[in-house]
Amino acid sequence: MGNLELILEKHTDRIHHGLEVLPTLRRGVPEGLGNKRWTGELILATYEQALTGEIPENGLEYKTGDSGGGFDVLGWKNHEGVAKVDEDTVDLSVSLNKRHEGRKIEIPLPIYGGGMSFGSISLNFMIARARAARKLETFTSTGEGGYPDQIVPYRDHVITQVATGMFGVREETIQYAPIVEFKYAQGAKPGLGGHLLADKVTSEVAKMRESSMFTSLYSPFPFHSVYSVEDHKKHVDWIKTVNPRALVSVKVSTPTDVDMVAIGSYYAGANIIHIDGGYGGTGAAPEIAKKNIAMPVEYAIPKVHEYLVSEGVRDQITLMASGGIRT
Repeated sequence: MGNLELILEKHTDRIHHGLEVLPTLRRGVPEGLGNKRWTGELILATYEQALTGEIPENGLEYKTGDSGGGFDVLGWKNHEGVAKVDEDTVDLSVSLNKRHEGRKIEIPLPIYGGGMSFGSISLNFMIARARAARKLETFTSTGEGGYPDQIVPYRDHVITQVATGMFGVREETIQYAPIVEFKYAQGAKPGLGGHLLADKVTSEVAKMRESSMFTSLYSPFPFHSVYSVEDHKKHVDWIKTVNPRALVSVKVSTPTDVDMVAIGSYYAGANIIHIDGGYGGTGAAPEIAKKNIAMPVEYAIPKVHEYLVSEGVRDQITLMASGGIRT
């Protein structure tokens, strides 16, 4: 038995015998727990709610932090007395293929889960996202780290992503997918590529990504096989050859000429243009990149929309937006 197995056995036994692993209300808020955004009370209240399924009864703050901004100062009006809308009169569905050929896919909500890769998140979290996507009749994305076997049962609701590192890209997983997404750029770090820290490259992650354990993994920024719309079209054609039923999504950042990028993707044959603006969530991007390079998505979407309208093709392409939104 190796060291890892001994450690797991030891701590599993302790947990089974009632060892408290997390702080509890009986001992109060541990000194040094939390920060302004996630205060000690807020973290402790979250533990309690996860453990009991109930809101803490002793006045512990469970809703907001103490940052003085953002969601910590956002209030909600009381909706009592407001006339309710008949749900049958509201249609939030979105068609993901507006072209005249190919498979028709529609989701009842204009939302699906963005790419979060195996290694940057755990397998359990990937499965949870896939289960949620199936329940909501929408999609979640594998991100660029491969397609674990454990989410194959949910494949009708899983988008697989092809990025520059080609980690875990296989024909069989492309054939599973109703939607395949090319990740050309990410709004949180345009021009910087991807980076999975060495500590996250466990044996399972290394096997999936076909790499060595505990070695930092990098995705270069560009696809060195794509330098023109014609090259881009070859990418799209490749996916449609491997899986003729799949829709193709193209994830791009928001440079000043994002409208030119969008029209190029349309002519390359993409079904969905996924526009990823600045302030997007990722743990591996420098703050200066997240906040200062990409155009905010609320500016990019109108620009792309108006240009596609002027070109007469807006009704043949679906736009998806991601990234942070600021007021």
